[in-house]
Amino acid sequence: AFLSLPRTPALPSYTAAAAMDPKLLSMQEEPSNQRKKDKKSKKEKKPKPAAEAEAEEAAAEQEEPSNKRKKDKKSKKDKKRKLAAEAEEAAAEEEAKSSKKRGVATEEPDQGGAVEKSVAVTGKGFADPKYAPLKSFAAAALPTQVLDCCKGFDRPSPIQALAWPYLLDGRDFIGIAATGSGKTIAFGVPALMHVRKKLSEKGAKKGLPRCLMLAPTRELAQQIADVLTEAGAPCGINSVCLYGGTSKGPQISSLKSGVEIVIGTPGRMKDLIEMGVCRLNEVSFVVLDEADRMLDMGFEPEVRAILSQTSSVRQMVMFSATWPFAVHQLAQEFMDPNPIKVMFLCFHLS
Repeated sequence: AFLSLPRTPALPSYTAAAAMDPKLLSMQEEPSNQRKKDKKSKKEKKPKPAAEAEAEEAAAEQEEPSNKRKKDKKSKKDKKRKLAAEAEEAAAEEEAKSSKKRGVATEEPDQGGAVEKSVAVTGKGFADPKYAPLKSFAAAALPTQVLDCCKGFDRPSPIQALAWPYLLDGRDFIGIAATGSGKTIAFGVPALMHVRKKLSEKGAKKGLPRCLMLAPTRELAQQIADVLTEAGAPCGINSVCLYGGTSKGPQISSLKSGVEIVIGTPGRMKDLIEMGVCRLNEVSFVVLDEADRMLDMGFEPEVRAILSQTSSVRQMVMFSATWPFAVHQLAQEFMDPNPIKVMFLCFHLS
């Protein structure tokens, strides 16, 4: 007789157990996923045909020296321009230091010592007697209504005395001078004379912008506009000031009514040009005031775009407190190759 043993219950299959236990299920899927990844990796690592690989390698080798040559060429050109700018500035400083005739010692001490202010002038034909600095406003022999804005001053400031002879003769001009040196009148009066000359030409139309003045900030643009509006009134020359942070409506109305001088900030000026309401194709006298600050604020693309809208035959004027490489480069690109450059320098006397 056989003993009757109790029947052992069947163990659940691996799949059934996995269904009950998520950990087992993930262990089951892991090897399968790994096999798929290994298979895909092998496909990706499969070597390309030898001919194709060689062709790609040759193309890469050929492209690399070409790109490197371009970068090296650009780098050398930029370095050359930078060195030229530095050399020019150093030469101007050296000339100012050695030019005792132009030096004027101030009586006021600055940080414990006297300061000698010197002026260095460079550019083609800068020493021509016809460009002698003005000793009085009357010496400029300008119409009374143009000089009306100078009534409150005894004599021209140093920058005015030096700039007027060159600007009135149509020369491109760079002035390195601090704010508050009288530079607005220095370029403002020649701008009025430029407009008068243009309007006297046969067939010239009034109410078209002939002069453009760019400034980095709304405040500076308004200061320039105040001076030019007052100075232009006796001559019948109208100005408009374009700046952001306010409605475009009144500015557009002024442009449509007709102006000869446009003053403004780069951002708003570019907006109105793109809208088609500010046309600068007749502008032949351009002023960039505080050019270094304008580029520091990131307006270089706007400045370039605006200048490209002006007449190709134009007189360029740049005023800047400093002379960094970016400003030097802009001057090289948009100005005459030999502009007049007036640099005011200060030296501490021991």
